[in-house]
Amino acid sequence: MTSELNIADRARAWIGTPYLHQASCKGAGTDCLGLLRGIWREVYGQEPELIPPYTPDWSEPQQDERLLRAARAHLIEKPLSEMVSGNVLVFRMRKGAVAKHLGIVGDSGAVPTFIHAYSGHGVIENALSAPWKRRIAGCFAFPSLTSLSGR
Repeated sequence: MTSELNIADRARAWIGTPYLHQASCKGAGTDCLGLLRGIWREVYGQEPELIPPYTPDWSEPQQDERLLRAARAHLIEKPLSEMVSGNVLVFRMRKGAVAKHLGIVGDSGAVPTFIHAYSGHGVIENALSAPWKRRIAGCFAFPSLTSLSGR
């Protein structure tokens, strides 16, 4: 399913886009959620829901798992052991904190990578190193085109 949608290739096409909070425009500016939103629009057309304004802390003071809840509502959760290229990873930036960062798996083999929009760097592809792996709060697949047509 994911491979036919070329999610990782689509994400790589965003590399070099500057970081811009709440934006989702390839080449002009995006944040991590904007990267996912932009890819969603490329694959499916309209986004599944209107995204309300959000702060960089992602409801951390309220301990509200908004990002993880949204991922579970619109993507297909799967075990990390089944991670493949094109999957979405949701991260907790600190132990015990809410999930507030995400990226797209670039390579899932012996040297896994992920593509993400990172403050101060823009959209980049990083190694999915041990410090990043420890922060993973969830692994998700994009839904198939046929499953969305029934929504």
